[in-house]
Amino acid sequence: MNRRSAMLKLLAAGAGFVSRSQAVAPEKIEDDNSFVLRSEVRLVLLDVAVRDRRGAFVEGLTESDFQVFEDGRRQPITVFDASDRPVTVGLLVDESRSMTPKRDVILAAAEIFVRQSNPKDEVFVLNFNDRVLPGLPAGTPFSDNLATLRAALHRGIPEGRTALNDAVMEGLKHLSLGTRDRKALIVISDGGDNASKHKRAEVLDSVTKSLATIYAIGLYDEEDADRDPGIMRRFAELTGGEAYFPQNLEEMEPVCRGIAQEIRSRYTIGYIPRDGPRAVRRVQVRASSPGHRGKLTVHTRSSYRYDTNEPKKG
Repeated sequence: MNRRSAMLKLLAAGAGFVSRSQAVAPEKIEDDNSFVLRSEVRLVLLDVAVRDRRGAFVEGLTESDFQVFEDGRRQPITVFDASDRPVTVGLLVDESRSMTPKRDVILAAAEIFVRQSNPKDEVFVLNFNDRVLPGLPAGTPFSDNLATLRAALHRGIPEGRTALNDAVMEGLKHLSLGTRDRKALIVISDGGDNASKHKRAEVLDSVTKSLATIYAIGLYDEEDADRDPGIMRRFAELTGGEAYFPQNLEEMEPVCRGIAQEIRSRYTIGYIPRDGPRAVRRVQVRASSPGHRGKLTVHTRSSYRYDTNEPKKG
């Protein structure tokens, strides 16, 4: 089996341990910057985006253009993929009452994201206010049909407060139903959480253990006492995604176009970590290419948790 075939049989989003034969559910951990999976053969997988000095996404790099370091030691790359493979992606759209004047522009921008994405993506929509409700009809967990997804985006009714934590938890759960290797969430909100049953610590724990990459878009009014850009940044930082804070509604369209482009241009890089007692491993990925002048900037997870316990046999 070549590396390309092996990679397609492994989870290829985020960073974590998987097994060539068997992997089990992640364990709860305390460090917000890492997650862990038990396995017989460990493989760290990184979902990587690269930008040039002008901020443009860099595609077409090869394995030799990358260097991976764990705790300062360079690691041999064992998995590399640069293809535009379809993803499972969830659009989480705030439908609280405060979103009413912004709603049409936001939904139009979300629709542009769908148009710019891979036609084979599995997409779902969750509309949230006091509750989290699926946008797609019952029995339709995902869709790649633009008309169906447009209807899903418009199914919400702006009212109530903002259950942001509950929406992210439900989004992560729904992602697990998808069949695509790579997974992502796009979270759009104009306020902090003020209605969830799930607490912040609980949602951050789930985010760190997830293989999803989260992109957060915060549309905040300065006078809004509930605004919380910090949590949106945290979601992005923990998963190797990005957080955007448009200054006006006109910026929503280019933001959504940019996220769609980034998802389609990310690289998957994997390596086998060394055994050792250190639980939290720091990761750095560098990229350089003779064809690109200036520094290339890499976005990916910066750490993961190494399970020091021996896998259980039988």
